[in-house]
Amino acid sequence: MKSRQRTIRRLSAVVGAVVAALVVWVIAVPILGIDLTVLMAGQSQTVGVLSIVIVAALAALAAWGVLAILERAARRPGRVFLIIALVFGVLSLLAPVTSANSVGAGVVLCIMHLAVAATVTATLVGSARSRRAARTQNAQEGQLVS
Repeated sequence: MKSRQRTIRRLSAVVGAVVAALVVWVIAVPILGIDLTVLMAGQSQTVGVLSIVIVAALAALAAWGVLAILERAARRPGRVFLIIALVFGVLSLLAPVTSANSVGAGVVLCIMHLAVAATVTATLVGSARSRRAARTQNAQEGQLVS
């Protein structure tokens, strides 16, 4: 996979994460009428579209950054990234479980977290390259890689 194709695929992970989260929100809030409120800093706050877009995009960008680091440091970055993503995906479920104001909100937020995690993980793992492949490609492009 060429550098440009890899970048486009990774950008699609960011867009896909946002779309996945918004699809869950659209089904849960306007269609099913679930009130997505969470307790933050001792106050109830509604989880709105803007916060969903920002958090999903930031999570995907952070995952992209982790994968980029692993491609330079790990022998098998795709496998290591998958393990890290699974651990963080499971840990991310603690937030909605502990902060949702209702069972319905907790379930919806867990589904949202899983949808974003699955989208980002599947897309980024598929774009991972080995350290050897990165060296070869960078050498062909005239760059030095240690």
